[in-house]
This record gives sequence, structure tokens and C-alpha cells, in this order.
Amino acid sequence: MRIGLIGAGKIGGTLARLFVAQGHEVALSNSRGPETLAELVAEIGPSARAVTPAEAAEFGEVVVVSVPLGRYQEVPTAGMAGKTVIDTNNYYPQRDGHISPLDDDSTTSAELLAKHLPDAHVVKAFNQIRWDHLGAKGKPAGTPGRIGIPIAGDDAGAKQVVMDLIDQIGFDAVDTGPLATGRLFQPNTSLYVADVTADKIRAVVASS
Repeated sequence: MRIGLIGAGKIGGTLARLFVAQGHEVALSNSRGPETLAELVAEIGPSARAVTPAEAAEFGEVVVVSVPLGRYQEVPTAGMAGKTVIDTNNYYPQRDGHISPLDDDSTTSAELLAKHLPDAHVVKAFNQIRWDHLGAKGKPAGTPGRIGIPIAGDDAGAKQVVMDLIDQIGFDAVDTGPLATGRLFQPNTSLYVADVTADKIRAVVASS
């Protein structure tokens, strides 16, 4: 599968390595230009390339958005129609500035991105796990205590694509429901940066 990444920081870079290890092709981009990603691409290997954000959006059958939330409106809209877009973002007011619909909990960060990308199928995932744990703690399916990763989205097909990717890289995916349920595993919740099993995630969702 071709996977475009808009944002190549700790989460984006880690996902790129994990996806390539599973046989996927990745195109990495950031706001500073492809030349700044030469070292990372060389490390990942020939299945990785450095491109612009617009090129990453066009390249990917799946597109990962991993940018500071305050810059989500800079994410390209062209080339996104019909695609699965994985939103890894979190809202940190001290970094992103205050966003009133998030401050009053009338919407979620993923729903803001979905509004910006109305023709894409946005799935919230990978925002509640530490980047270093994402890179190091994946285990084969069926391993006792395997860590769960919650997802949320409004399109069943897109969610299945993301759940399959999560399983490939060593974690149990848990579908928490529609995109709005991403609020159950955002910062300041019990699931945020919590390495817990799929059963624990399901229990938290059921009690919410």
C-alpha cells in the first residue's frame, strides 16, 4: 500500500518505519521541505521518499496527518477525495493557541480536520500512545497483554483499513465508534498515554 505522511516528527517518522517494515511504500513530508528529510528517508530505506505535503496527499492510498493541531488548516485538500486519512493530532492549547470549539468540548480535533477535508474519510488513531512505545512495544497477534490502540471514525471501510494497519504493526485495534468518540482518548482522559489492553479500552468506552 502507498501511504503518504503529512508531518514526519516523532509519530509520523515512527509510523513510516513501522509501515515500511510491513512492506508498504511511504512518502514523507513536512513544512520545511523534502531536503530536510533526506537523513530520515535514507535511514528507512528504498521504500521511503521525501516529498511535499501536496505530493504526499496525492501519493497515498492512505494519508497520515501528524502536524501540530494549530496548523491543521494547512493540510492540503487536493488529492484527498475518497481517501482514508489517519488523524494522529492532539490539542495542546499551550502550543496550538486556544480553539474555542475544543475548549468548550462542542467538537473534537478530528472533527475539525474532517470539516477541513470533507471529501476524505477521517479516522482518529495513534494519538493516545507514546511515540517511543509505538515504535518499541508492538507484539504478534494473540500475545497476552498486547497493547490496544483505540480508533474512531464515521466510515466503516476506512476504519477497517486502519485497524488492519494497526494489527500489522503489533497492536490490537479497538473501534470506539463514530469520529466524535475520539474525545474518549484525547489528552486528559484515562486512556491517554495508557498502555492498556483492548479489553480495558472497551470497558472504558462501555462505561462512558
